[in-house]
Amino acid sequence: MDLERLFYPRSIAVVGVSPNISGDRIPFYHILKSVGYEGALYPVNPSYKEINGEKVYPSLEAIPGEIDLVIVVVAAKRAMGVLESAVKKGVKFIHFFTSGFSEVGNTDLEAAMIKLARSGNIRIVGPNCIGVYCPESKVTPDPTLKQARPGKVAFLGQSGGMTNDFMRMLHARSTDLNKAVSIGNQMDLRVEDYIEYFAGDDRIKVIAAYIEDIKDGRAFVDVLKRTTPKKPFAVLKGGRTSQGAKAAASHTGAMAVQDDVWAAVMRQHRCIEAQTMEQLADVAMIAATDRIPTGPRLGFLGAGGGISVMFTDFAIMHGLALPELNKKTRDIIAEKIPAVNTSTANPVDLGAFGLDHQILAHTMKAMDADDNIDVIIPYFSIDWMSIFSNDQVEKGVNTVIETARNIGKPAIPVLSTAAAGDLHIEKVRSGIFSKFRDAGFPAFKDIHSVILAVKCILQWSGKR
Repeated sequence: MDLERLFYPRSIAVVGVSPNISGDRIPFYHILKSVGYEGALYPVNPSYKEINGEKVYPSLEAIPGEIDLVIVVVAAKRAMGVLESAVKKGVKFIHFFTSGFSEVGNTDLEAAMIKLARSGNIRIVGPNCIGVYCPESKVTPDPTLKQARPGKVAFLGQSGGMTNDFMRMLHARSTDLNKAVSIGNQMDLRVEDYIEYFAGDDRIKVIAAYIEDIKDGRAFVDVLKRTTPKKPFAVLKGGRTSQGAKAAASHTGAMAVQDDVWAAVMRQHRCIEAQTMEQLADVAMIAATDRIPTGPRLGFLGAGGGISVMFTDFAIMHGLALPELNKKTRDIIAEKIPAVNTSTANPVDLGAFGLDHQILAHTMKAMDADDNIDVIIPYFSIDWMSIFSNDQVEKGVNTVIETARNIGKPAIPVLSTAAAGDLHIEKVRSGIFSKFRDAGFPAFKDIHSVILAVKCILQWSGKR
């Protein structure tokens, strides 16, 4: 499926523009102007001759140039008329932000629109969705999301709100999106069409999705067979309960998929199943890094015995392992710490010496050389780190980052705090998160999140 001109349109027309920005619609034209979209941009509305000094066209046919993408923000009752104009104009893609279609039982209108679109070789995005996000082409429904460079993650979602939430969650994790699309009712372009395009896009390393229903099960399975051997596909399924399915039907007109059938398809084709949006974002963050976990043998190190016990229990309960380090590794670790209130096994409890970043780095190097370990997880208590001076914290974190870069195994730091609401501690944690994530390392806020994310990645790689 060639969707290149959808994500990289050379020209965009917005139908239904208004000089007044109201709360019931996204002001796509104003957003595209404000973010510096560089292609030809045409506002369309017969009620206005100009908006902010820019000429407004009465119809699509009145526009002098070719149009790759039309964004429609008028009522559903006017949708057929806009589509007729798009067919006459030879438009390639049309996105209906508009709702009021199959999600409210208006299936005849969708059927008529599909027939008309086919006659003009137009592909439809939506309806009932916020459409396309592509930072490289500066197409976006959200003007507040500032991204300096295209990333390696693609996202598709049947909910506009969930799509925007995911975009913001990744941004908060310093993980850049390559592309995202909100797909709504899937009147025409469907889940499998977007997955196929993302799978063939070398700019994308991992695909994430929020899905409520599948229109064509056979086509969906076929595209999974071609995709998951090459790239991780992580998905959060909406409507898995009977009440959730009812809510999905009123949201996007979604048809229920039996939960046991869905789960079997996911397992068979090595898809990653997330249980929450937070987990979906965590999986995308870790999958987009240069070194993802390739085995279930975790090496945990930090200050404190209790957190080591909790980490071990939770990891084992989720099918992961903490094998004992070999004697040479333990001897190397023991060179820097006393034998009192510490442990050089695995998990490695460094006691109060775990607050010394030089000792943390020394321990990480030792664990990297141990053949029993696949992934190294250093634990940082931000509550304690926040009492140090800023230069101490920065110097220590830089030491750990440099060590993580130079070792061969993936390092996944956990930056935990107990003092929620303390602005000083939160500021320290936010700064350390940014340093790790900007350096290309996935950083987690608690031990449970990192264990679940590693487990999910191993489900895809098949090495659990």
